Amino acid sequence: MNKAFFVFFLAIFLCISSSTTYAAQNQIKIDGVAIATDAKPEMKNKRTMVPLRVISESLGASVEWSDSEVILAKSDMKVKLAINRSIAEKNGKKILLDVKPYVKNNRIYVPLRFIAEAFGCKVNYINLIVTITTEPLFINGVQVKSLQQEYRMTLGGVVQQIHGNAYNKTIYNMFSKNKGEKVEAPENYSWSLTLDTPGSYYKNAQYDFLDPKGKSLARYDVYSLIRTYPSELLKEYPETLVHDVSNNEWYLFSDTASQSIYKIINNATNNGFLTVISNTVV
Repeated sequence: MNKAFFVFFLAIFLCISSSTTYAAQNQIKIDGVAIATDAKPEMKNKRTMVPLRVISESLGASVEWSDSEVILAKSDMKVKLAINRSIAEKNGKKILLDVKPYVKNNRIYVPLRFIAEAFGCKVNYINLIVTITTEPLFINGVQVKSLQQEYRMTLGGVVQQIHGNAYNKTIYNMFSKNKGEKVEAPENYSWSLTLDTPGSYYKNAQYDFLDPKGKSLARYDVYSLIRTYPSELLKEYPETLVHDVSNNEWYLFSDTASQSIYKIINNATNNGFLTVISNTVV
């Protein structure tokens, strides 16, 4: 092997190694939280490409498929993308992408900056770390730092917090928009299963939206009807209620909304935004 060929080979090897190292070390942080994903971001044509679903969910956008397109939606923003298509749509306006979305290892990769900025987020690059800042949630003019969820089992309970603006805002809006008709407080409601009184309610979970000092800015408790009596004796009792504790008001609430909140929390858990504060479940 002559010297010139060796130098050329070494240069190519170092270039490939450098590219691989960048892809391996490059991280994404959203609101200070490192994204937990087995599909790492990578560079393509000098653009950072990221796995679609985990990024979209962490920015508070829903992900749906329609024919061959993927639709991302959040509030009044709707983005349409298609695999191997360089034209995207943002609220009906066509946008030319520098890099086409593509599939790798059964994951769809999309340009990070385009997705983040489409949903009003700020993007910065510092020492191979991509930082994204999303719009925070404010309640009565005070910024929400985290959402604390508490639930209890037969023996023990769990207290956990979500640190992610998009998740917290989405859950807060779920409570605000899905409160039904205002009702009177039930006669019996608690963490305990009251089995000997018809129309008793069991608290499924408690949600506190906390300020930076850990003070609750708003709290919602979700209750389910305890069904230990025949259905005919429980006809007049709603299935699910929500207690707006901050205002001491009760509303009808749907089981669908409750399940949607659980799904959002599950996504936050999988994507690295949830921290367990205490777990005393035996």
